[in-house]
Amino acid sequence: MTETVLGPAGKQEAAAELTPFVDALRVPPVLRPGRAEALRGIEINQTTAWARLHSQLPPTRVWTYEGHFPGPTIEVRRGRRLRVTWNNRLTGAHPVVAVEADPVPGGPDPADEPGRGGARPLAEVAALPAWTVTHLHGANTGGGNDGWTENAVSPGDSQLAEYPNDHRAVAWWYHDHAMDITRWNVFAGLAGMYLVRDDEEDALRLPRGAYEIPLIVQDRNLDQDEDGRLTGGLLHKTVVVAHDAAGGNLTRAFTGPYTLVNGVIWPHLDVAARWYRFRVLNAANARTFLLRLVDDETGEPVRGAMWQIGTDGGLLPRPVALDEPLPVAPAERLDVLIDFGALRGRRLRLVNAAEGVRYPQIMQFRVDEKEVRDPFTLPEVVSGSFRRITHETAPEHGHRLLALTPPGTAGSGHPGLWEMHPVEPGAVAVPSEGVIQIKGPDGTVRTYRRGATTFDDALGFMVEHGAWEQWSFINLGGPMHPMHIHLIDFQVLGRELYPTGAGSGFDQTLGGTRAPLEYGGAAPVSDSDAGWKDVIQVPPGQLVKVIGRFEGAKGRFMYHCHLLEHEDMGMMRPYVVMPREVMAFHHGMSGGHGGGHDGGGGHDGGHDGHGGHGG
Repeated sequence: MTETVLGPAGKQEAAAELTPFVDALRVPPVLRPGRAEALRGIEINQTTAWARLHSQLPPTRVWTYEGHFPGPTIEVRRGRRLRVTWNNRLTGAHPVVAVEADPVPGGPDPADEPGRGGARPLAEVAALPAWTVTHLHGANTGGGNDGWTENAVSPGDSQLAEYPNDHRAVAWWYHDHAMDITRWNVFAGLAGMYLVRDDEEDALRLPRGAYEIPLIVQDRNLDQDEDGRLTGGLLHKTVVVAHDAAGGNLTRAFTGPYTLVNGVIWPHLDVAARWYRFRVLNAANARTFLLRLVDDETGEPVRGAMWQIGTDGGLLPRPVALDEPLPVAPAERLDVLIDFGALRGRRLRLVNAAEGVRYPQIMQFRVDEKEVRDPFTLPEVVSGSFRRITHETAPEHGHRLLALTPPGTAGSGHPGLWEMHPVEPGAVAVPSEGVIQIKGPDGTVRTYRRGATTFDDALGFMVEHGAWEQWSFINLGGPMHPMHIHLIDFQVLGRELYPTGAGSGFDQTLGGTRAPLEYGGAAPVSDSDAGWKDVIQVPPGQLVKVIGRFEGAKGRFMYHCHLLEHEDMGMMRPYVVMPREVMAFHHGMSGGHGGGHDGGGGHDGGHDGHGGHGG
């Protein structure tokens, strides 16, 4: 069934007259370096190209890896080291027009509207050079190969990286990570998937080849000409929510009206009546998609056909039924199986079921009527090697607390990321700016003093190589933040509720607590979050505890919010992994690798000593 997108008033709008599901899904080409080729190294060129996002649009100028939007899928075997030379061969001006739009009282949200809406393009973005650095998201690789955000290169130069790939079967992704401008470089097209294979995955005999397909989901906005026709030009339009003390605009993170899958707006995919495997990646700047499979004709949910078998860090222990909408935040990945065998002859939609979405359609599946023989059956056990970590089974570990502050805290217009350090009672004035007290589930009040708050502040976290650590993220209000730690996989130990807003104890004007934050109970850890992760959703009013081991590589890494606008505007911090023997000689750091507690209190009890592991 084809249809024309209608505007809010029900009439066709020249600004948005794109028909869903007329264009076939594009599948990126696959690069499979052989053993000799991997050791010798491969070259991947970043080039400027033209791509058609929809057959009813003119071609769109984009930045690509090897001329593809999104980039090729790189596929490797576990333990087979790969050397990549990322060549910057980009030409011309930056392909993204950026504007900051003022909301119109009583009017539609400017983020949902195509075109500039009268806003002037930002000259600073138009003048940006092609300055890029590629990060392999999720990879356990040395700090010198991680794509350090400030080590970007200009056209004509190259970035050299080596990836050990010593990891269980997994879907990673590569994307640009240039300091301060990641939001626009990724928006321009610099992203692609990277798959690691291993023997455990092979033994499952999962759908492969034409029946295993990456689905890279993004949202975009498009520019218009003087007559209101869509030009196909990439438009990064953010909405002004306030003005800072210097008169600058404070804007929301980007969301746009058009959803792309593998670089195509609202595509369709013809499928056989059999099992398929989809490697789903949310590569949007900031939008969380609430994914649901529905019948195309009735709009009713399709149940019993879609199963999750993997997360960011690899395979889950058992399949998880995806009968209810599943939120997928930026940078999260899902390993999904869909049984089209029970849906012969039907048309299905993958939709964004979140409230207030102007165009919920993402893509359409067209299931063939022909019955086919499919030997695959859904296994009861997916990963027999998986082991769930709990407070009771966790290895000896240190603790850290990170506070995510709402816009407007202590005069800052943007959300903030604070590194918190435990202090003894009476060591700081309470209440005071930068001091947070938390009353955990055991009733104990613990006091923390703010340390670093910006990327360029002094290094605050030194981690022993091989050490386990628990990092706790507490969101004191504002949007949900998907938090990403480079280098490691982690598991979610728990989610705890703490109040936000007036009466919570946290005073935004002060920038600290006037009364301890009170534990409000536990929130469930979903089955989809119970595997290995490298991005975790931290909603407002929650303290989320994750645990991982910092092993396999050393050097300087980063952790940050994966809303690209947030990381560009300060929600990103460095940390360093060093051998224990070297740390004994390191001067200038206060405290050891894990100074802190479990963030919620009562589970691990007490503070870590200098260089200790916590108890």
